[in-house]
Amino acid sequence: MITEKVSVRHLAYTLRGVAGLLLAALPLPLQAQRAAAGSAPRITEQQSGVTQLIQAVHATSANVVWASGPGGTVLRTLDGGATWQRRMTPAGDSLQFRDVHALNADTAWVLSIGNGPASRIYRTVDGGTTWALQFINRDSTAFYDCMSFGTHDQGIVFGDATADGTHILRTTNGGNTWSLLSRDVVPAPLPSEGAFAASGLCVMHADARTVYIATGAPGARLFKSTDAGAHWTAMETPFVRGKVAGLTGLSFIGTRGVAVAADIDRLRTDTSSKVVGLTNDGGRTWSLTNRPALPGALSGVTLVPGADRDVTDVIVAVSYGGASYTTSAGREWTTIANVVTTGISAHDRTVWIGGANGRIWRLDFPAPAR
Repeated sequence: MITEKVSVRHLAYTLRGVAGLLLAALPLPLQAQRAAAGSAPRITEQQSGVTQLIQAVHATSANVVWASGPGGTVLRTLDGGATWQRRMTPAGDSLQFRDVHALNADTAWVLSIGNGPASRIYRTVDGGTTWALQFINRDSTAFYDCMSFGTHDQGIVFGDATADGTHILRTTNGGNTWSLLSRDVVPAPLPSEGAFAASGLCVMHADARTVYIATGAPGARLFKSTDAGAHWTAMETPFVRGKVAGLTGLSFIGTRGVAVAADIDRLRTDTSSKVVGLTNDGGRTWSLTNRPALPGALSGVTLVPGADRDVTDVIVAVSYGGASYTTSAGREWTTIANVVTTGISAHDRTVWIGGANGRIWRLDFPAPAR
């Protein structure tokens, strides 16, 4: 990522190639090692009907979940994952949809990645029957990674830095128009700074006005806005960093959050420390905790709201080595599966995970003991 030849955009295509090679990977049986009594989730594997990698997932209710991936893949369920429907976009199978953000069963945005015009944003307001192209990247040097919406109107997209500076797109009208924020309201970039388009979780709204961006190499910095993305500041973090290492995903509930990081150069073999951390003060300080036992670059993470009295106790993490959960704030982890997993989203006590071969898992955590 530091050099012109080793960049986040190059790594994004590398991730696609590696994921393709791993489609034949066989899963291990689901495990329940060291799970606290009464706190283990019920785990159900669902049938998506596709064979592509499920790169991003977004749940809007207990029943409505959207998912996306390479090969123009966009999926939706209206019954909690009992059945999944493929929603076709105008681009067919030519784009990699690395992120999806939905408001409900009808309205959703998908973000494709790639150099120049391969980076696009589409929106549907009729459940994926039709799509409108809202943004197409005309800058051949720009490359966009992740997006998030805080309201029906206000959204943020983050992209790798170029000679023009830090790239943050903002909309205040539901994506009908997108504006590149000026240099005076965004942090100056580190050399070749960008994000990893791994799970769509490098941009995250904690609420309508508080937005976070997780940067990858070289600095693993956290960008934060408290005015709905109009102005940004940068904060240092204690996570692993390097030429191809940095933050990969975030999850926040109010000021409390979890972040994961990775050495992307070692997709299936990464065992780096300093890759899972918790914050209680909106990212100002972090407490590092244990990583899951499975080797592999962590790609995404979610807190599980409503699963415990302490919202940072129950966490699910996905990686290119597999998926794991903890009910002890990362002190101990339990393996869910050991195949490539990248997409992840939670609604209340239910979590959906997407992975290789179009595989999707649903985790239902029990209500906390009172």
